[in-house]
Amino acid sequence: MRVHVDKDRCVGAGMCALTAPSVFTQDDDGLSEVLPGREDGGGDPLVRDAVRACPVEAVTVDES
Repeated sequence: MRVHVDKDRCVGAGMCALTAPSVFTQDDDGLSEVLPGREDGGGDPLVRDAVRACPVEAVTVDES
């Protein structure tokens, strides 16, 4: 699994960071990003919930 945040789509709602704080954070501009070393989702079962929670579909999971 590979977790990605599209910074061009992100509006900084922060729903991913609220849903799965062990995987996501917000940068100095308020945009979401994946924490270093957590690009694989870190085994957090809430990653898929974070994908669904994003209001602009900026968070994606690639299963390959």
